[in-house]
Amino acid sequence: MSGVIIGFGVIASIVVIGYMLGRLPILGPGAKEVLSKLAFFVAGPALMFTILADTDLSLLASGPVLVSALSVALVSVLFIAVGAVRRWGVGLTTVGTLSAVYVNAGNLGIPIAAYVLDDASLVAPILLMQLLFLAPVALTVMDLSRGEVRGFGPVLRRALGTPFRNPVVIASLAGVLLSLSGWEPPAPLLEPFELLGGMAVPAMLLAFGISLHGGGVPGRGPDRAKVLFGVVLKSVVLPLTAWALGALAFGLTGPSLFAVVVLASLPTAQNVFTYSVQYGVGENMVREVVLLSTFLTVPVLVTVAFLLG
Repeated sequence: MSGVIIGFGVIASIVVIGYMLGRLPILGPGAKEVLSKLAFFVAGPALMFTILADTDLSLLASGPVLVSALSVALVSVLFIAVGAVRRWGVGLTTVGTLSAVYVNAGNLGIPIAAYVLDDASLVAPILLMQLLFLAPVALTVMDLSRGEVRGFGPVLRRALGTPFRNPVVIASLAGVLLSLSGWEPPAPLLEPFELLGGMAVPAMLLAFGISLHGGGVPGRGPDRAKVLFGVVLKSVVLPLTAWALGALAFGLTGPSLFAVVVLASLPTAQNVFTYSVQYGVGENMVREVVLLSTFLTVPVLVTVAFLLG
């Protein structure tokens, strides 16, 4: 469990710094929004480009990845169905769905994969799935939900063109194309992207920490039902779904099944909070889901290790 401790220690230290920046407004009242925009428009796209450009895309065809993808799809459908029945709106339902299925595969998933699963590369397919499919689809839906265009033709054109106007999607597609080309750019060309990408996770964590100041106790505000629903889906239902599909439908056993369930047990990624701030929807809900799912990760992982490890 040393990987869990290391990963949480890194995250917690930067979040605490962000909280202190919010408590002592050194960066001014708009710090959270500035950091979120920096992550969304500059650092995040640079990080996604460098990750995807250096990843073997054939990893997406493996059995464990299919289990993870189906688990995410089933839990997403469940949240969307409840959101439709409760009339939460397209934007809130979309970002809520992300909070229930979009795992922290980067700054927490990598150390956990390295120290708990003994193979850091196991997290790469999850990153790919989220960067190539989950994030682009969700961001496109949130763009369209703003209602800036009406009519079948304009909406269709906007739907087809929206992904190519989103910096996250553009960077992801560019990374995929570079990976498929087989060309390895000279190091000086990639170094600016790597430097900018290095700011992404710290900027997200700092913005998240700033948002915690004055936010109240999680799970007790007006979004309590949505928050608790998202946390239950993320921390309990998603890992159980991954286990059921892996063991019963795909016949996974041993380390393969253990890895799938561990990765499904990771908490909600800070990326989702960045998206909620950028689109101005569900910010409090997502912040609390991220916080609570992160607190629950250790007991969930200990339980998974006891049962399957």
